[in-house]
Amino acid sequence: MDNLSIFAMIPARIGSTRLKMKNLALLDGNPLISYAINASKETGLFNRIVVNSDESLFKKIAERYGVEFYQRPQKLGSSTTKSDHVIEDFLIKNPCDILVWVNPTSPLQTGNEIKKIVNYFIDNKLDTLITVKNEQVHCICNDKPVNFDYNTLFAQTQDLKPVLPFVYSIMMWRTDTFIQHFNNGEKGILCGNVGYYPVSKMSSVIIKTKYDLMIAESLLKGMKEENEYVIQYDECLKFDEAGEK
Repeated sequence: MDNLSIFAMIPARIGSTRLKMKNLALLDGNPLISYAINASKETGLFNRIVVNSDESLFKKIAERYGVEFYQRPQKLGSSTTKSDHVIEDFLIKNPCDILVWVNPTSPLQTGNEIKKIVNYFIDNKLDTLITVKNEQVHCICNDKPVNFDYNTLFAQTQDLKPVLPFVYSIMMWRTDTFIQHFNNGEKGILCGNVGYYPVSKMSSVIIKTKYDLMIAESLLKGMKEENEYVIQYDECLKFDEAGEK
């Protein structure tokens, strides 16, 4: 890893449809994007940490938190812009061996988990990695069962094959593979040897709406009180004098 240049890129588009200027929305008193910046810094892995935005306003945020700023072309700031083009543009101006997209929409992801993900990527010689969440629930797609059978007894959830929805809290690429595929007119993001990493429940909390922000705020407050929390049970579980329920 010492010989690899590894950059963290934190995307920060100013426009958003479901939650206006969400990257600047305050979460427990701090802008949403600051959580991705601080988690990236906590890893101690990255040669550079760069906020990538179409809006110069984010330069102030980058300076406040002691990281770099890259202003992408305005044409790459619309809601229809493909992530492949954002990555390609950044890599042309900021070449590196491995690029890690740290998504500010997952503010509860820790630096320790990001470090584990990067190590997993390197240890498994991957070209692409995307974070997922492990869900053992009955799923259907196009009205057809994905991981269960209509013609058998209803399976217990612990016996189901997990489904893995994308979380996108971290995406990363070996950049030479990405550029090669992109320049050949092939897929960019899912290129080469693709792997997936199941993240914690906290990391899978994605901020897209005001309601998501409210959930994250409540979780942050709960995490601060975690050591003081005691599980309590209904009084029907009290033992009688004979020691029986």
